[in-house]
Amino acid sequence: MKKYIFILIVILLASNTSANIKENIVLNLKNIENINFNFEQNINGKIENGNCTIRYPKQIFCKYNLGNQKVIVSDGKSLIIKTTASYYKYSLDKTPLNYLLDKEFLIKRINELDARIVQEKFINFKFIEKENEINIFFDINNFNLIGWQTLDIYQNLSITYLSSISINKKLKRNLFSLPDRN
Repeated sequence: MKKYIFILIVILLASNTSANIKENIVLNLKNIENINFNFEQNINGKIENGNCTIRYPKQIFCKYNLGNQKVIVSDGKSLIIKTTASYYKYSLDKTPLNYLLDKEFLIKRINELDARIVQEKFINFKFIEKENEINIFFDINNFNLIGWQTLDIYQNLSITYLSSISINKKLKRNLFSLPDRN
């Protein structure tokens, strides 16, 4: 009988810990208006890095440390990827970033999902949305977003790690304005 009581206590403590983790992540996300970070991105084995700023909802500006002056900008509706030699415009809602840049959507999904602890350092939530598999990762100590992994409908794997994170800083007024083709 003692064995069953012990197992029940362990299960209750584990579910309570998971609930606390989710509550802390949700509370942290609710308090974030914008986040700036350095990133390293691996897309199908090709590694790039730079700096990004996200302003919720659905705005992002990323400048890559590349010779081709690559930038990614979303104004909340469109996503532009621009280099010195190319210019691509996408509807944001056709990309996995549509979900990653939507704080309310993330909070809703986190509340629905079970947290997974990875290497006693990270908290992971995994979901599939419109044929996109998305994993988001949070720091187990401060509950900050520290990365994501997406697998899109074309099976392109993209892994993004965040570092040097700063939250709720004053932003340039036109940071999320879409760049021209020139």
